[in-house]
Amino acid sequence: MSTMTVRMSEQDAELVRKFAKFEGVTISDFARTAILEKIEDSYDLQELREAIAQDSGERFSIDEIISELDQ
Repeated sequence: MSTMTVRMSEQDAELVRKFAKFEGVTISDFARTAILEKIEDSYDLQELREAIAQDSGERFSIDEIISELDQ
């Protein structure tokens, strides 16, 4: 397992400590989760932009979808 160091002001570090304690997780778990969620959010945004670019604008009502599923 690798170790990473993050430099921040004492005020920010205290905020992280308090938030991690409030959430009931270690600082490492909190940081790991936050970093990975940020990466995932960025990937999701990229996927959304690609989907919007390829969107034909065609839409279906819920009744049309249910009808198609019943067949």
